[in-house]
Amino acid sequence: MYENTYPNKRFQHTLSFLRKHITKEEDILDLGVTNPFSKIMDQEGYRVENTKGEDLDLDFSTVQNSNADVVTAFEIFEHLLAPFNVLRELKSNKLVASIPLKLWFSPAYQSKTDPWDRHYHEFEDWQFDWLLEKAGWEIKDFEKWTNPVKKIGIRPLLRSFTPRYYIVYAERK
Repeated sequence: MYENTYPNKRFQHTLSFLRKHITKEEDILDLGVTNPFSKIMDQEGYRVENTKGEDLDLDFSTVQNSNADVVTAFEIFEHLLAPFNVLRELKSNKLVASIPLKLWFSPAYQSKTDPWDRHYHEFEDWQFDWLLEKAGWEIKDFEKWTNPVKKIGIRPLLRSFTPRYYIVYAERK
């Protein structure tokens, strides 16, 4: 479907979920810079604009000035110190967001080479639900899926049946 270098399973689940809830006639603001999945959305016929790399913990100007019908946020909120703030600032009435779930058998992700590529939060599903609710969103649908890896060991075995990703479709209350 897409280049093998992409995380195909995650992208296929995400695209399927997006198709289920968002039409191609709706304008999308995708939180985060242009990335492989925003390019896939564009290839699929979605009208997508990305934020410009600003620190979304501090600078809300792009989300405040956007007239997009939908905001998407795929694996973004775990990188923010205070995702509540940007969630409150979103002007659209629809949100599709995914996060990696906290795994009890694995520490939070931190890149060894990129000091900005780290997870400040790895949520349990109920924590993310509560964050969205407190920020004024009502979850209408959700899915979870696993992320098996082709390695041998206890953690790879646990990854084969423990959900790693959580995606939600929410509407402003």
